[in-house]
Amino acid sequence: MRIGDHQLTQALGPWRNAEAALSAALARALREAVADGRIRPGSELPAERRMAAALGVSRGTVTAALDRVRAAGWVRTRHGSASTVQLPAAATERVAPLSATGEAGRVVDLSRAVPAAPQERYLEASRRALERAGPLLAEHGEPSPGIPELRAAIAARYSREGTATLPEQILVTSGARAALALLAAHFRPRVAVVEIPTYVDALRVLRAAGTKLTGCRVTTEGWDLKQLRESFAAARGQLAYLVPDFHNPTGALMPAHTRRAVAKLAAQYQVTLVADETMRDLDLREQPDPAPRLPGALLIGSTSKSVWGGLRVGWIRAPAPLIRQPRDHPLAGPLSASPMQQLVAVELFSDLQALLSRRRNVLRRQRDHLDTLLAGDGRWQFTLPCGGLALWLRLTTALADTVVERAGRRGVALAAGPRFAADATLIHHLRVPYTPPAKALEHLAAVLDDACP
Repeated sequence: MRIGDHQLTQALGPWRNAEAALSAALARALREAVADGRIRPGSELPAERRMAAALGVSRGTVTAALDRVRAAGWVRTRHGSASTVQLPAAATERVAPLSATGEAGRVVDLSRAVPAAPQERYLEASRRALERAGPLLAEHGEPSPGIPELRAAIAARYSREGTATLPEQILVTSGARAALALLAAHFRPRVAVVEIPTYVDALRVLRAAGTKLTGCRVTTEGWDLKQLRESFAAARGQLAYLVPDFHNPTGALMPAHTRRAVAKLAAQYQVTLVADETMRDLDLREQPDPAPRLPGALLIGSTSKSVWGGLRVGWIRAPAPLIRQPRDHPLAGPLSASPMQQLVAVELFSDLQALLSRRRNVLRRQRDHLDTLLAGDGRWQFTLPCGGLALWLRLTTALADTVVERAGRRGVALAAGPRFAADATLIHHLRVPYTPPAKALEHLAAVLDDACP
């Protein structure tokens, strides 16, 4: 598809920048337009002479701008043919989204520790799903507990990992947040146990349900058993939401003896235990060794961290009699996943281990690189996590909010500890994702060096 002159000028917007040469400003505007989706990858640009006339610049300026974006992989040109825009190979292969690298001229957004889509595998899975979508499209498409193929695939994976599961024990939702929202709507807990810190959106979901939160402290070294007991006692007969596997945001892995203790506390105080396993696949040890699951817990899973947050597919795994209750809740329909996205998830599940193996290798290298960049500096302390997506820094010379503000002025967005705390504590903590590639991590380290006194 060829882009028209007017379409191009609309997509680029007011691209001129008094502080940059015209060719550099135009190159940046082209990159941003592709990264933002205003210019679709695969589109052909107008010929250089026409581009120059449409944009009111010399042909030399256009040629220089195209040389820049071509060298960076954003445009390909064949002799005698038009220039075609594309995403650079590095952007389609890396773990981090473009917004976390700053390569498209944006702020380096590390306020969320999230992966980019594995583009080649995702597009191939989407093509396969479309090719065999006929029977699915012939159905009503109304919300359901999940398409049978996906429920069977999820159940089979649980069974392979030692937790015998039938498809009818799976309820598919539009992500992990939707799964928790549905459980909160069903159980309507007055009080819920949460870790301090914990997953930001879990706090929002539970607060929106009118739930009072009681916290137990988690550090990179593990869970405080005394506080766990106190918080479970305070939530007697209610709910507990825990992230035992590569805890978000500390990266801690709950040891077996703590899991047994949690199960006993849940039974003693009749607390419904919800374990969020969204991070479970991100085991960065050389030989991944899945921990035993929390006994008796309702399990939440998702493709958001192992594949991509834009694949809105999550699920609840529970005993068959119990899963029927949230399944019949009025919110189950609105919180269900799109049938076509579920079919894409089925295709991705067929080769998930290969995808996970590559992602783990990349994340392990980037984690170790960031460790090398930050280790031994007295201005912060951290424990290298054995899984997950981020380092959890304890700052020794500054408040986290101050560092976040200073980093923001340098074009790097980070998240301070109080954001993850139900009681607004952790003012000296900072989450630092290692999802970006080495060059971006080196820039991040330099910004932290500048932002911390």
